[in-house]
Amino acid sequence: MTGWRSLLLRRETGIAVMIVLFCLAVGAVKPQFLTLNSLRIILLLTPLILIGAMGQMLVIVARHVDLSIGSILGLTAMVAGMMFRYAPEVPWPLAFPLAIGLGAVLGLVNGALVTLFRLPAIIVTLGTLSLYRGMTFIISDAKQIDRQYVPSALKAMSQTSPVFGIPWIIFIAFGVALLTWWFAMHTRIGRQVFALGSNPVAAPLRGINVTRVTLTVFAISGALSGLAGIMYASRWGFVNPSNTGNGFEFQVIAAVVIGGVSINGGVGTVPGVVLGVLLLGCVSAALPLLGIPGTTQSAIYGAVILIALVIDRMVRMQGRTRGTQRAGA
Repeated sequence: MTGWRSLLLRRETGIAVMIVLFCLAVGAVKPQFLTLNSLRIILLLTPLILIGAMGQMLVIVARHVDLSIGSILGLTAMVAGMMFRYAPEVPWPLAFPLAIGLGAVLGLVNGALVTLFRLPAIIVTLGTLSLYRGMTFIISDAKQIDRQYVPSALKAMSQTSPVFGIPWIIFIAFGVALLTWWFAMHTRIGRQVFALGSNPVAAPLRGINVTRVTLTVFAISGALSGLAGIMYASRWGFVNPSNTGNGFEFQVIAAVVIGGVSINGGVGTVPGVVLGVLLLGCVSAALPLLGIPGTTQSAIYGAVILIALVIDRMVRMQGRTRGTQRAGA
C-alpha cells in the first residue's frame, strides 16, 4: 500500500495523468486525435525538444540555465549544411561529430564565462544567444541551405527505419534520454551535478570540483544542441539562418520545468522530463486540430512555464511544512 501511495505522489505520475486527460479531452472534440497517425505526429514533434531537454535538465539541476541552445542548434545546423553544400564529397555521417563537437565547444564557452568570471548563467547565455545567432548569419552570408544540398540518407532518418517504420530520429532521441539517465544515476560526476544544485555552498566542502561540474553540464548541453542541429536538418531538410532554432530554448525549458525539474536546482528526473516533452508534443499536435493559430504557441508555452513554476513552488513549500511538522513532533 505504501508503494502505491508513493507512486501516486510522484510528479511523473501527475504528468502522465495530465497527458491522458488532455488526450481524452481533445479526442472527445476531435476523435481523429486518438489515432495512430496522431501518435506518429506527436512522436515526430518531440525528438528535437527531447534531445535539447536532456542537456538543459542537467544545467538547471546544477542551478544554471542555458538560453543559447536555440542559437547553438542554428549555428551547428548551418555549419553542417555548409559542409553538405560546399564539400559534397565528404561522407555525410561526419556531420554528426562536426555538429556535436562544435556544440560542445560553444557550450564550454558558456561554462567558462560562468565559472571564470563568476557571472550569472542567464546573463552569459543571453549574450551568447545573440552572439551565436549573429555568427550563423556571418558564416552563411544570410543564405539558406536548400533542400537539394541535404543528403537524402540524412533526410530519410526522419522518415522511416527497418524497425516497424519508426523514424530513426525517434530512436536517437530516446537513446539520448536513456544515456542521460545512466549518466545522472550511475556516474560520479552525474551525482555531483545533483549535489551541487542541492547545496552549492557545501559542494566544495564535500570535495566536489564545482568548475569541472559546471563546464561538464554546459558542454553536454551544447553537444546535445549540436546533435539537435543535425537532426533539424534531417527533420526539415533545410537550414535557414533567420529561423532555425528560434524559440527552441523556450520549448525546452517549458518541457524541463513541466517535467518536474526545480528551477532552484538539485531536483529532476529523466522520466519526468520525457513526460514533459510528450505533453508539449500533445499540445502542439492538438492546436491545429482545434483551430488554434500556431502564433499562440509561444503564449501557451509561457503560460505552461508559469503554471509549472507555481506548482513547483507549492510542492517545495508543502515539503518544508511537512519537514517542520515532523521536526516539531
